[in-house]
Amino acid sequence: MRFLRRSLVGLFLMSVTIGLLTFGGQMLRQSLEARWASEQQQRPARERVFAANVVTFEPGTITPVLETFGEIRSRRSFAVRAPVGGTIVALAEGFEDGGTVTAGQLLFRTDPREAQSALDVAQAELDEAEADLRDTRRALALAGDEVAASEVQANLRRQALERQQDLLKRGVGTEAAVETAALAAASADQAVIARRQSVAQNEARIDQITTLIARRNIALSEARRRLEDTEVRAEFSGTLSNTDILQGGIVSANQQVATLVDTGDLEVSFRVSTAQFTRLIAESGDLIDAPVRVSLDVGADDLTATGRISRVSVEAGEGQTGRLLFARLGAAPGFRPGDFVTLEIEEPALNFVATLPAAALSASQSVLVVGEEDRLEEVTVTLMRQQGDDVIVRSRELIGREIVAERTPVLGAGIRIRPIRQNPDGSTAAPAEPEMVALTPEVRAQMIAFVQGNKRMPEHAKERILNQLAQDKVPAQVVERIQSRMGG
Repeated sequence: MRFLRRSLVGLFLMSVTIGLLTFGGQMLRQSLEARWASEQQQRPARERVFAANVVTFEPGTITPVLETFGEIRSRRSFAVRAPVGGTIVALAEGFEDGGTVTAGQLLFRTDPREAQSALDVAQAELDEAEADLRDTRRALALAGDEVAASEVQANLRRQALERQQDLLKRGVGTEAAVETAALAAASADQAVIARRQSVAQNEARIDQITTLIARRNIALSEARRRLEDTEVRAEFSGTLSNTDILQGGIVSANQQVATLVDTGDLEVSFRVSTAQFTRLIAESGDLIDAPVRVSLDVGADDLTATGRISRVSVEAGEGQTGRLLFARLGAAPGFRPGDFVTLEIEEPALNFVATLPAAALSASQSVLVVGEEDRLEEVTVTLMRQQGDDVIVRSRELIGREIVAERTPVLGAGIRIRPIRQNPDGSTAAPAEPEMVALTPEVRAQMIAFVQGNKRMPEHAKERILNQLAQDKVPAQVVERIQSRMGG
């Protein structure tokens, strides 16, 4: 029993020793394989070449376009009011919101009977005054005749007095006859004065009646105007809004009943920053007559109209910044006051500038230029304008040179790139075909064995590379990469 027990213990110890040796051998083998794999992955450092889109810097004359938003307004509107109060007895058929009227068209009429009565009374009073004037003028003419007759009689009386005085001097007349002739002459003179007084009275009467007729004419004109005010007509052709009366309703004097808007004479108001406003001022300090294009987004087909800047507001506006400008529009069918529109304003043309994608410009206003061996150089440019996704820059050093269209964090000065150029029609040029090489059976077998034995390579990548190695020709770049990892 003791022998058997010792034999079993020895057998157990030997088994444990053999197991430990086997485990140690496996660990040593795995360590060597890992070391060999890491030695095989070590390869010479290779320069990475990045693909990048490039554009050619071609300077020329460019007209910048300033984009902003504005509101359509009518240059002419009219508050339709009732000049006199009363009952609405007639109303135009199109007197409603959105109704179209023409210049001179009758919009509505208030009850004219009271105004007509006042006009008739004023006319009658004027006729009465004119009749009095005619009577007074006839009386004045008769009074003038009477004055003439009185003067003739007075002259005869004076001649009779002179004869009696002459007879008295010759001793054939009497004192009594002279006195009688003198009294008669004085009486004739007094009659002339009375007749002249009548003439003066008639002349004064004519002046009074003339003044009265003037007042009656004024009253008649006022009555006629009040009668005309019972009819309200359109001042110009346009569209009605805010209508507020019905036929048979009662309106008060000066009550606003509608607004007439001239939809054929529109303008757009818009606000720009102070910096943008300075670009719209000529050297003389006056606002330039810049062309404006207005568009209204209505879905598939946008409404568009053109115009020109006409004036600038005298005030910036309370709580506002920049400047408020106005542009007068030409033909603008479909637009209505209150529409919110987009404006494109043509600024003065810039010379010797080029358009680049905004992504090509850095925050420090520099661009990456393709130099010798396709290596990048950083050059500073002058930013003139920003136009949506593009920028307008100026530089005399970059004429005809290629600029990286889109900067990325991996691109910088000294980096080598593979330029991707655009065709003349704007499409991107197709990349060059990869170089293909033919492999000998021995080299192909070595590469396949290496790829299959690489445990760190993902399965999908391993399958793709094996498919490429199974072809008659393999891309040279793939071959170079595998050989660098094999250490060959």
